[in-house]
Amino acid sequence: MSFINNKKPKFFSAKKLQPISGSRKYKISLMSKNLKNFLHDKKQFLRKPDKSMAGGIDKAILSLVKKINSSKDYFTTSSCAGRIVLMPETGKKQEKVFLFVSHNPISAEKVLSSLKPVKNIVYLKHEPCIMHVACKSIDKALQLVSQARNAGWKKSGIISIKPGKVMCELVSTEILAAPIADKGNIIIDNNYLKILLKECNNKLALTRQKIKQLNNEFRKQS
Repeated sequence: MSFINNKKPKFFSAKKLQPISGSRKYKISLMSKNLKNFLHDKKQFLRKPDKSMAGGIDKAILSLVKKINSSKDYFTTSSCAGRIVLMPETGKKQEKVFLFVSHNPISAEKVLSSLKPVKNIVYLKHEPCIMHVACKSIDKALQLVSQARNAGWKKSGIISIKPGKVMCELVSTEILAAPIADKGNIIIDNNYLKILLKECNNKLALTRQKIKQLNNEFRKQS
């Protein structure tokens, strides 16, 4: 073959002319199927009645839950805005029996009036805000975990990965647990009880701040 003026002709890359390969078609089809399944699961789950002990979404976290559920990339499966509880320690999670639950600040009088003669030691606890969120992809899950950690939900991470759905657990850090009664009898003095309650109420207020911070972080992406 000869070339005029010793210049070789330009050849177009065969890559540009190749049709989509079978494996690429399969990947596109699988992604489309996974997205369809995710949206179906979301629609079905959000239709279900709330079977939680509270019977509904906590008011303090409702705005954040609505914000997440309005995104095509996520939906929440459970949530708690943080709470103060009085409960006997049974050693078995499924046997939890709460003597008292509050999502608002509480007083010593309320705690004392809620004590009952139970055989186990009774604990006063503050449990932090927590959410479980289904995400449509690992990328979206990592993005959400990053936002949660930036907002102070430091114990957040991915807990399961399945085709078309990645589950995240978002958890804050305001934990407190102290034994205060045994067989219905108070085992601490009033001053210490007031200190514990002050800590619980302060931690509850901090969870509210972190819920607002995550709401703001999530708003940035929308």
